[in-house]
Amino acid sequence: MKELIGMSLSELKEKLDKKEMSTVELVRAYLDAFEADRKHEKPLNGYIEVFRDSIEKAEKADEARVRGSARPLEGLPFAVKDNIVIKGKHATCASGVLKGFCSPYSATVVKRLVDAGMIPLGRTNMDEFGMGSSCEYSIYGATRNPVDRDLTPGGSSGGSAAVVASGQAPVALGTETGGSVRTPASYCGVYGLKPSYGTLSRYGVVAYGSSLDQIGILAKTPQDIALMLSFAAGADPHDMTSAPTNFTNCSPLKERDIKGLKVLLPTEFLGEGIDPGIKQKVESFAQWFKKNGAQVDTDSVPILQAAVAIYYIIAPAEASSNLARYDGVRYGNRVRQTANLEEMYVKTRSEGFGKEVKRRIFIGNYVLSSGYYDAYYKKAMQVRTLLRREIEKVFSKYDLILSPTSPCPPFKLGEKVDDPLAMYLTDICTTFSNLALIPSLSVPVGTTGAGLPVGVQLAGNRFREDLLLEVAAMYHKEGSR
Repeated sequence: MKELIGMSLSELKEKLDKKEMSTVELVRAYLDAFEADRKHEKPLNGYIEVFRDSIEKAEKADEARVRGSARPLEGLPFAVKDNIVIKGKHATCASGVLKGFCSPYSATVVKRLVDAGMIPLGRTNMDEFGMGSSCEYSIYGATRNPVDRDLTPGGSSGGSAAVVASGQAPVALGTETGGSVRTPASYCGVYGLKPSYGTLSRYGVVAYGSSLDQIGILAKTPQDIALMLSFAAGADPHDMTSAPTNFTNCSPLKERDIKGLKVLLPTEFLGEGIDPGIKQKVESFAQWFKKNGAQVDTDSVPILQAAVAIYYIIAPAEASSNLARYDGVRYGNRVRQTANLEEMYVKTRSEGFGKEVKRRIFIGNYVLSSGYYDAYYKKAMQVRTLLRREIEKVFSKYDLILSPTSPCPPFKLGEKVDDPLAMYLTDICTTFSNLALIPSLSVPVGTTGAGLPVGVQLAGNRFREDLLLEVAAMYHKEGSR
């Protein structure tokens, strides 16, 4: 069992294709890993729910292989974050306000992967509605880091990162608004891709910040992400922001000679607030680029200093609008012992939302309110436009932007939960790519002196996910020698 759950998705695909194991054996191995973890003194709590019908689906996958009618990804399991809907399954966004909600349809990305033969294993824990950086703001309790169970796995897709890193799933879907795939990937020592805005359909993703949200992929190797992306990407008539991308040619990943690539290392991501151990890993990655013939320049991009401030105006503003629909009327939980409709609204939302969600709704309502809209939201949108233009200028000269994924290693559970500003600053290196709509990939590059995982971030021009994955695959290959 340990051998199976330690394999990458691509290795598992090869074994299934060669009929060296059955899908039932594979799915049982992951379910057994989940059950074993539940008996641990400190369970990871990565899954909110595992799907027991996955065994039945595994049996059907094996039957399809016997008949010779197997689909391209037949029988490969994956985990799904609790804010990405699956038909017939609960989706609560780890929030009391959606307790009991069962989805009548599947997200486009889920449907495409299932149509290709993949099997959803379960739904993973998260910060409520994606609002958090530590996977502690959940009605189901915090998720722990498999590297050290007293530490956070990062958020908001902490459950997805934890189940991949611990061998409870080979790959997982997460979501990104400002770093929620890449930060958990960094903290748990796995790969995490935030695609370009539009690469993956947002249909079926419960909205947080609609101009920023994206589905992301967490996996053990760049090849695994490329495999998922090759089936999941592309235009979707249900999502008018989706783009007609085609990444079928990125799997298998090509061997890339990085000689001649131009890489920018912004000084804004090397200064105050960056852990020295992480800074050293980023500089080592820069040396790896140079050793292989790439050009690495260190220079200032001043507008990057504004990214976190812009993000924490725009994202809460969009959240306050998106979360207005949770009123106890149409779906989700409802407080029934109330005198009138207004009281029902107030009590349902007061009892259903957690403190971090309420905090961001308050911030969002404030920056959108009369008298403050121009000073905050409008100004933030103007600066976002400037940021996008400056990033476009960077990519007119460079192929990649190199930076830390997170300014700090994973921290102790509870350490920052009552300090919102400190929590928000963990997004200092990631939010710019969400604001600029570009892809970014967190690459695991070893550990700090204290043995804590470190991720280095590669950002590329819009729809250049293939370049990020090919460079990461070369680094991964060299690291495994």
